[in-house]
Amino acid sequence: MADLQDELHTTAEVGELDLDHPERLSGFEPHAAEAEAETGAGTVAGPGSGGGSEPAADPLTRAHALLVEHPVADGYSGLPWALRRLSWYDLELGESAVDTDVPRLREGHVGALFWALHLPGGLVGERAVGATLEQLDLVKTVVAAHPEGLRMAHSAAQVTDARNCGRVAVLLGPAGAAALDDSLGILRALHALGLRVLTLSGASWAGENGLTRFGEEVVRELNRLGVLADLSGASDATVRRALTISKAPVLCTRSAARALRPHPANLPDDVLVELGATQGLCLVPLTAEQTGPTVRDVADHLDHVRELAGPECVGLSGTYDSGAAHPQDLSDASGYPRLVAELLGRGWSEADLALLTWGNVQRVLRTADFTSRAARQRREPSMARIADLDG
Repeated sequence: MADLQDELHTTAEVGELDLDHPERLSGFEPHAAEAEAETGAGTVAGPGSGGGSEPAADPLTRAHALLVEHPVADGYSGLPWALRRLSWYDLELGESAVDTDVPRLREGHVGALFWALHLPGGLVGERAVGATLEQLDLVKTVVAAHPEGLRMAHSAAQVTDARNCGRVAVLLGPAGAAALDDSLGILRALHALGLRVLTLSGASWAGENGLTRFGEEVVRELNRLGVLADLSGASDATVRRALTISKAPVLCTRSAARALRPHPANLPDDVLVELGATQGLCLVPLTAEQTGPTVRDVADHLDHVRELAGPECVGLSGTYDSGAAHPQDLSDASGYPRLVAELLGRGWSEADLALLTWGNVQRVLRTADFTSRAARQRREPSMARIADLDG
């Protein structure tokens, strides 16, 4: 990764973040009226002002204003599988049977969402491939049926375009490793259909002992295609090996700090440090099991990850509609302003919050595309087979 960073100028390019003009981060002048309309907050009379006024500055009002400029790129949604059990739904009007719909996404200032293609345990081989394709088809059907609220996106530029058009960008993935059926050809086919994230767990080539030779070839092909590797739920050995060999940044779509909560999908401190060194991205899940039952618990994990990995390597993962229980006040996709208000109260700068919500995901998507273009000039599609490398 180090050889790419000098060319990318990572911090300067993420999410329309203009650090040369700090007044845009503090006052959000271009969208002040929109922020006021969103929050219902006007101005409050200043002392001794003779009836004048000054902007309200409570953390929740500031959170809404910040999120108008820098919306949330949510790293994991289980909505596709949740929708399978419903005979009818309307996400644009609102759907109480799920945690996520367009009104709540707008209330929570969500600008982009990764829709997981994960499957129930036990599906392998052709059944896993077929079920993943059905999930992928469902996502595209749902997005097409809700054009006023949702738009498919496959790159950082398309995510930004969707946001500028007032739509929530939907990205495909992560999918489970079982969806490949140990075939790099199937990986390429899924990428051609729009897949952008693959989870490296649950396969024979990514187990407790780390990546096999075929597993390493999967990571190289992911880099060549521009598909991000997701290491959440992978063994510590697999995580460390993937961090070593991947030329593109990796994602942990549902991982918090193991030092604060000893969940197997959470990351130990040394891995968080290495993730930061390789410019990967830890997306902290809003689940009671992994982060705790309160907004403060989630904020503690975000503080910890930011301290060890750096502000450019931490993001948010709602993990809504995945069957997980969520912290109080974060029960659905509308709760992000309350979390951002908590972080503002802890002294997070608005620049770091802009990276947390939007900029870091944009940076990782851009870097994956850059790495892919470079890799395709050096490397042909891999025809490796698991029997040849691991047999």
